[in-house]
Amino acid sequence: MRAADMHCDTIWEIYKDHKDGGHTSLRSNSLHLDLEKMRKGGYGFQNFAMFVHLGNTERPFECAMEMIDTFYQEMEANSDLIGAVKTYEDIEKNWEEGRMSAMLTLEEGGVCQGNLAYLRDFYRLGVRMMTLTWNFPNELGYPNRIVTEGPEKGCYAETEHGLTERGVEFLEEMERLGMIIDISHLGDAGIWDVFSHTTKPFVASHSNARALASHPRNLTDDMIRCLGERGGVAGVNYCPAFLHDWKDGEKERSLIEDMVRHMRYMANTGGIGCVGLGSDFDGIGGWLEISDAGKLPLLEAGMRRQGFTTSEIEAIFYGNVLRVYKEIL
Repeated sequence: MRAADMHCDTIWEIYKDHKDGGHTSLRSNSLHLDLEKMRKGGYGFQNFAMFVHLGNTERPFECAMEMIDTFYQEMEANSDLIGAVKTYEDIEKNWEEGRMSAMLTLEEGGVCQGNLAYLRDFYRLGVRMMTLTWNFPNELGYPNRIVTEGPEKGCYAETEHGLTERGVEFLEEMERLGMIIDISHLGDAGIWDVFSHTTKPFVASHSNARALASHPRNLTDDMIRCLGERGGVAGVNYCPAFLHDWKDGEKERSLIEDMVRHMRYMANTGGIGCVGLGSDFDGIGGWLEISDAGKLPLLEAGMRRQGFTTSEIEAIFYGNVLRVYKEIL
């Protein structure tokens, strides 16, 4: 089964290793994802996020630029297996040539530092999707609240603070350019602002159903329903905390049965067309039943056991995501 995955942090891991003098390669490595594992797993398409941690980075724009350089170095070194894409036609061409496709994305709108010129420059470099926030407020808006100390330690839905004026301007420019808006990591109020200030489909690249796992990074039923009505897609995240509410002391595990349970719930809530894959490989920990990209056929088998038809599996594995990309890119 061909697969299109909307989110992984693999380039971030390769970039860090190279900065430390290492030689980790996208072709074959010990991470969750590499090209050999992707081929084994039947991948046709992967989004590669340039993740920037604002709390640890004094120069987020430069960090993103360096990571993009790492991305293109890996694309050039492995051009026999994969090619970067900027248009939907690029995806079709790669598949005709027997190559996988890679799309460049940004996971932290703060790398633009509120500057629309930087956004346009990232687009010129091939960025075709961006989360508006990660886990820190920035010039564009607010993520869900994270309390790191004290009795209220935890993550909470941000229902008061949404997008800033500049954030709305970014939405308008992203839609004009043909850059996909990604609401994963954005707070609840900000997500509803995106619905209010856009007209085209957008995505939650790696988010699940909050009704089944209460982590606020997941989507409420109303969000899933509205995302489906808009023609958008949410990519099921393999992270244990986003799949199940684990009790204190329990070993957190990412199980296929929980992934399939979220898929079924999201399809029943927003329609089969709103569900995709968003593994978050190399950005998550814990015990994973789908422990690397090469194990993806196990997920297909699990979906078949739970009654998903071939056409439904094709839609979730790649069809829904590519429909959005064809419309926006």
